[in-house]
Amino acid sequence: MGTSSKQATTVNATAISRDGTEIAFERSGAGPAVILVSSALADRSDARKLAALLAEHFTVINYDRRGRGASGDAAAYAVEREVEDIAALIDLAGGAASLFGSSSGAVLALRAAAVGLNVERLALYEPPFVIGDGDFGPPRDYARQLDTLLAADRRAEAVKYFMTGAQGMPAIMVTMMRLMPGVWPNLKALAHTLPYDAAVMGETQRGKPLDADPWSAATVPTLVLTGGKSPAGFHDAGRALTGVLPDAEHRTLPGLNHGAVVMAPKRLAPALVRFLHG
Repeated sequence: MGTSSKQATTVNATAISRDGTEIAFERSGAGPAVILVSSALADRSDARKLAALLAEHFTVINYDRRGRGASGDAAAYAVEREVEDIAALIDLAGGAASLFGSSSGAVLALRAAAVGLNVERLALYEPPFVIGDGDFGPPRDYARQLDTLLAADRRAEAVKYFMTGAQGMPAIMVTMMRLMPGVWPNLKALAHTLPYDAAVMGETQRGKPLDADPWSAATVPTLVLTGGKSPAGFHDAGRALTGVLPDAEHRTLPGLNHGAVVMAPKRLAPALVRFLHG
């Protein structure tokens, strides 16, 4: 990946989604448009370093998904509204854009491409489909338990439940995160969006083989990435997805894990640049 001696200027702006919700984003760089779609419990701040690296080659739109950061929300959630948010950003980008999504954000980006938005190229990092009984994955009543916790305003418990129940994180690591200044309050502030990502994933984390429908409708060139240090389930899911998409390749990036967007953007960016340039 090439380097640039100039810092790309970042412009803050908003897009208006079809239902009137304001979607806040940062635009930086120049060239073909790339929209970054964040994962669960994340807003645009998580991808800010990656956005800066990509902005040396592309016009990067790094946005807050609805209900997060500076973006608005609606009284009722539907995955279709989030797809419409991406459509509004594509319109502002000139009518076409590539998408990069991580984890559940990768599945949201995939859904956007599958319904026919004008997506040029699709890069997905570790979409968390669960296709085997022994793989990671949330409990069967995960969504209901989340709703119960959030209805009681037990936001910290909802975050902990996501991390331990859905991500398999040891409880001691969650305890350590609660002691990190600034980290835990930000996670709690995003807790109400956890059901959004559960809806994005739908029934794809039940340990069943990945159906071709609806994913095979995403016919654009697609790169599915997994990290070499990530659990085997992510690699199984990446290969399964590549197998049902019409134009896809799977690559493993050595040394990376599921948190690569935040923890290792300099090691993730080169693969994205090569692929997104076409």
